[in-house]
Amino acid sequence: MKTQVPVRRRFTSGRAPGKPAAVSSKTAGEFFAAARAAWTERIEKALEQSLRVAAPTPVHLPEALRYTLCGGGKRFRPLLTLFAVEAAGKKPADVMAVACAIEMIHAYSLVHDDLPAMDNADTRRGKPSCHCQYGEGTAILVGDALLTLAFETLARAPIKNLSGVIRELAKEAGTHGLIGGQEMDLSAMRLAQPVSVETLTEVAERKTGALITASVVCGALAAAAPSDAVKRLEKFGRNLGLAFQLIDDLHDKDGLAKALSEEIAAQEAERHLKMAEQQLSPFGARASNLRGMVQWLREMQ
Repeated sequence: MKTQVPVRRRFTSGRAPGKPAAVSSKTAGEFFAAARAAWTERIEKALEQSLRVAAPTPVHLPEALRYTLCGGGKRFRPLLTLFAVEAAGKKPADVMAVACAIEMIHAYSLVHDDLPAMDNADTRRGKPSCHCQYGEGTAILVGDALLTLAFETLARAPIKNLSGVIRELAKEAGTHGLIGGQEMDLSAMRLAQPVSVETLTEVAERKTGALITASVVCGALAAAAPSDAVKRLEKFGRNLGLAFQLIDDLHDKDGLAKALSEEIAAQEAERHLKMAEQQLSPFGARASNLRGMVQWLREMQ
């Protein structure tokens, strides 16, 4: 009879062998909420710092920039970037410049989207829109300045695959993605007639989904993730981005929610959230915060 040799266990938790592990009463949701709060605070500080290191600007432009960039928000996109880095097995803090650049592009797009020539929105995040607070001309310059500052910030980022990150972000923020989606949205408004579900979906994929996808993919590229991991995270981002817009339309009772019906739009949102979650399986525990982002979005419905 073969004698069984006890397996030597490797302890990596820092506690001594034989000592019982501490039991945490926190749920996975509570761990994610704590991580989200901690990283959001770090993003806020990094955004403030990015404005301080920017070249001196005249008159009240610095005030308008800070009003726009540091005026609150969920920081959904930069959090996605940092958590994608984490899923790729690297330290999120090393890629903070990329996260900030993506938030700058998102902020610029909101400033321009609110303009009278676009959506003509008077408020943003519970306060006057940039053009209502500082005038239309200054608002246009604020948007321009944030877009420029985003790529200046990226140029300083200490990452190896910088050109790949810049190329990806420029593509998804340009006519291929965000700007193309905005033009499609404007064209649809000019027609003053019902827009097809197919067109509304493409607008959502470009205007909203493209930058959400870029947030994840740029994080993966900055972390030097292998190509199969980048592709999975891209699919994750595409599904998450469309779910995000469906949920937003459900809140507004407009767009895809109106075209599809609220019931079907809610079903489609959940379908895309599940498809996003499926792409995270190979990443295991490293993607726990990305899973938390999916659940956070699900709870916004």
